Amino acid sequence: MSKSYKDIIGHTSSWLVPLRKDTVDTSRGFGALSQAAMSDGALDKKTKELIAMALGVAARCDPCLGYHAQALVKLGCTRAELQEMLGVCIYMGGGPSLMYAANALAAYEEFGGEKQLAA
Repeated sequence: MSKSYKDIIGHTSSWLVPLRKDTVDTSRGFGALSQAAMSDGALDKKTKELIAMALGVAARCDPCLGYHAQALVKLGCTRAELQEMLGVCIYMGGGPSLMYAANALAAYEEFGGEKQLAA
């Protein structure tokens, strides 16, 4: 079964529009929370996106993988950085995290992240 993370986040984004219109105060609050949590501080944005991707793997959230893969590529995350974080996910989450780590790698590559060089 093949997934397109671009399609997944496109579909999700299209449904977030009416949801945000119906939950204005909640959506505004969530947006403020997101901006505060993801802004540079003691940890930089890329580190925070790696943490968010790890939590997406743990929660088995396909839209999360898409959104955070896209952000990581834009922030210049290397394949080595992503794979090291995915190794921690696998260690902490076992087999189910191994399966979603593979999905996270697919999402990263779909958004233009580094592809593994042929051996």
